Amino acid sequence: MVNWIDVRPTSNCITTGVFDMVRLRLLAPLLLAALIPAHAVAQTPGAYMGEITWPESEARMETSPIVIIPFGAGAKEHGPHLPMNADQVVMQYLTDRAVEALPVLVAPPVLHGWMPAFLEFPGTSIPGGDTYRQYMFEIAEVLVKQGAQRIVFLNTGIDRATGLPLSMAAREIRSVLKTPTLVLSWGDLESEATDALQAQRMGGHGDEIETSIHLFLQPDLVNMDLAPTDYHRTAPKDYPGYRPGLFSRDPADPAYSETGIFGDATLATREKGEQALKIMTENLLRALRGFSEEPLVRR
Repeated sequence: MVNWIDVRPTSNCITTGVFDMVRLRLLAPLLLAALIPAHAVAQTPGAYMGEITWPESEARMETSPIVIIPFGAGAKEHGPHLPMNADQVVMQYLTDRAVEALPVLVAPPVLHGWMPAFLEFPGTSIPGGDTYRQYMFEIAEVLVKQGAQRIVFLNTGIDRATGLPLSMAAREIRSVLKTPTLVLSWGDLESEATDALQAQRMGGHGDEIETSIHLFLQPDLVNMDLAPTDYHRTAPKDYPGYRPGLFSRDPADPAYSETGIFGDATLATREKGEQALKIMTENLLRALRGFSEEPLVRR
C-alpha cells in the first residue's frame, strides 16, 4: 500500500515531502468524513436505533417522547407490475420523514407479518395472527423496559388485516405495561384529499394510488406495460358488517384474482404518487405530534 503521508528521506526528500503535504491536504476532508459517523454529519431531531450506539440509544429513550415500531411487508404481491417490496419502501419513506421532523426513536423494522388475504401468493406472510400479535407485543415490551415512554406501531398494511393483531397488542401494552400506545395503519394516513386524486371506480391494492406512489418512489421497478385493471368478481356489499377480503388463486372461489390487484393501475401517474405521499406524511406527523402529548402514567 502506498503511504501518501510518509516524508522519510529519499533521494529527493524535499520534492517528496511537498507532494506528500499536498496529498495530505487534499485527502484530509475525505479521511475526516470517513471517521465521523453519518448521523453526526447530518443531525436530525430523531434517530434510527440501528444507526446509533447503545449509550446514545439509552439516552434517547429518556428524551424521545415516542418509539416507533414500523411494520411493512418485505415481500407481498402487488400485481404483475409492482415490486413485492412496496409496503417496506413506503414504510421507510414515512419513517425517514418522521426522523427528519420529530425527536422520535425508530426501532428496527418488522418485515414479516400476518397478511391473510395474500397467503396464497409468494411473500413474507405468516399464517398465525396470534404469533404475529405476540411477537409485536414482546418487541414493545422490551422497548418499554428499556425506557420507551410511548409506543407507536406504524403499519403500512391495512387496519382490518395486519392492524387487527397490532391493535390487540397495543391494547395489551396499554393495560399490562401501562404505556400509551398508538396504531397507525395505511388507511389512517389517507383522507378525502387522497380520494380526490383517484379516477378509478374503486380500488385498494396495487391500484391507481399505490402504483402512483411507486412511480414516484422507485420508478425503475414499476412496469406500466403490465399494469392491469381488475375490479374482481365480488360485488361491493351494501349491508353493514365486516367482510374479510381475499385474493384467491382458486378460479372456483368468488374472490379469485388473476392479477392480485384491486383497482385500475393503468391510471397511475408519478404526480399523483407524490401528492398521495404528501398527504400520508402530513397525517403521520400530525398524529405523532398529537400522541407525543399523551399523558404518561406516573411511576
